[in-house]
Amino acid sequence: MKKFLIVGLGNIGAAYENTRHNIGFKILDALAKDNEASFETDKLGDVASFRFKGRTFILLKPSTYMNLSGKAVKYWMDKEKISIDNILIVTDDLNIDFGTIRMKAKGSDGGHNGLKDIQEKLNTTKYPRFRFGVGANYSKGRQVDFVLSEWSKEETSELIERIPVSCNLITSFGTAGLSNTMNAFNGK
Repeated sequence: MKKFLIVGLGNIGAAYENTRHNIGFKILDALAKDNEASFETDKLGDVASFRFKGRTFILLKPSTYMNLSGKAVKYWMDKEKISIDNILIVTDDLNIDFGTIRMKAKGSDGGHNGLKDIQEKLNTTKYPRFRFGVGANYSKGRQVDFVLSEWSKEETSELIERIPVSCNLITSFGTAGLSNTMNAFNGK
């Protein structure tokens, strides 16, 4: 049976719950709910799992805070014996228009501290990642404030449509594979 580790990046705590930086947590919460899975606090994060079309999806929301996400990713990959090809990191991206989704097999950290730490801990840039565009509607030097601020009312209403698409991308990754999923979802 194939196992997949799906890691949603974010920061723990109520203060961060509805921020742009926590889109990874938000998507995993929706995916767990859709599949009647519930998160339990475990080592280095909250973990849930479900089966879908003969695959096991292990969902991880690291409790290490964004900048130390790699420690949790590495621990759960090793614990569950999941190869790097079967992990998917779900993260926010300032360089993509709001709501646009993009999946890649590898790439740079793009200035994202969570991805930077994962690359350091895994010692590679070659791991699948799913980037959810949060846009770049901030003034120079205000990037941190922007990603740590809450969604606007307009964005919140659009997320209602975008999050289910994101959940479908994740299950497609496990069932149809990386290339087919990129072809079907990128830019949507």
